[in-house]
Amino acid sequence: MSRVQRITSANGRLKNLMNQTDNRICADCGAPDPKWASANIGVFICLKCSGVHRSLGARISKVLSVQLDEWPDEDIDAMIEVGGNSSANAIYEAYIPEGYSKPGPDSTHDERSRFIRSKYELEEFLKSSLRITSRKSSASIQSSFSTKILDSFRIKSSKEPETVVEYIGLLKVKVVKGINLAIRDMMTSDPYVVLTLGKQTIQTAVIKSNLNPVWNEELMLSVPQNFGPVKLQVYDYDTFSADDIMGEAEIDIQPLITSAMAYGDPEMFSNMQIGKWLKSEDNALIEDSVVNIIDGKVKQQVSIKLQNVECGEIYLQLEWLPLDQ
Repeated sequence: MSRVQRITSANGRLKNLMNQTDNRICADCGAPDPKWASANIGVFICLKCSGVHRSLGARISKVLSVQLDEWPDEDIDAMIEVGGNSSANAIYEAYIPEGYSKPGPDSTHDERSRFIRSKYELEEFLKSSLRITSRKSSASIQSSFSTKILDSFRIKSSKEPETVVEYIGLLKVKVVKGINLAIRDMMTSDPYVVLTLGKQTIQTAVIKSNLNPVWNEELMLSVPQNFGPVKLQVYDYDTFSADDIMGEAEIDIQPLITSAMAYGDPEMFSNMQIGKWLKSEDNALIEDSVVNIIDGKVKQQVSIKLQNVECGEIYLQLEWLPLDQ
């Protein structure tokens, strides 16, 4: 079987699992149409909850995009073995205290973080007999649950745990619009934007037949301690062939984060400018990009001239969200 055939087969198996009724909402907050998953836990989750899962580290939750990442067969097998969100929640939410409310789609980051950490990292809602503390104790229930779920429990006693990525906050990126994008089809293009930070990749929706698309779509990235620039790429969606590149650029998020950390709690300040990313020959800025405190939030307007393409501009709004927010 060729690589393309393997990927197609894997995507089909994953799609079938996603189409189960219980997998059409986020396992943690109930948001509709989740596009992310924790492969080792076996649940489908929304973008906002995926940011918290990433902060737990891959040793607890291995986060993958169901649309953008290439899934190994073993991860898909593990998801199928778990059986979906309902089966996993029957384990991880077996004993939620009376009166305790799960987060909803509109819950704050702090509310999500408390619940998800209690659910998966601290295992507070598990039946006590399932809280595995050693490899010996896991043998008796090996046949009852997915080995991948058990692996996520066992990691507590592992002598050589994986390196945990420490995150310092979340970057909310509002992809506002594109102007005069390049033609890649007969007379137009079907553009979408892809953002990459480290190993995270997220994308906007595809807008059909539009060289001046308006997305106004918010995306979220977890920012590690040793962060680099955000890579932005624009593609033309093609149904029967590889998507065509329509330009790219790098976004320096250092001015935003440095300014935000220097001022601390933005709610203590009135609206004001606190930083700036200067246009230069070394970046793709159309004009200087100012960092402001606006209504208690740290935001930055960014206008980008796409590189390595004949034309095109992308307009963004960045917002910094510290993890304790």
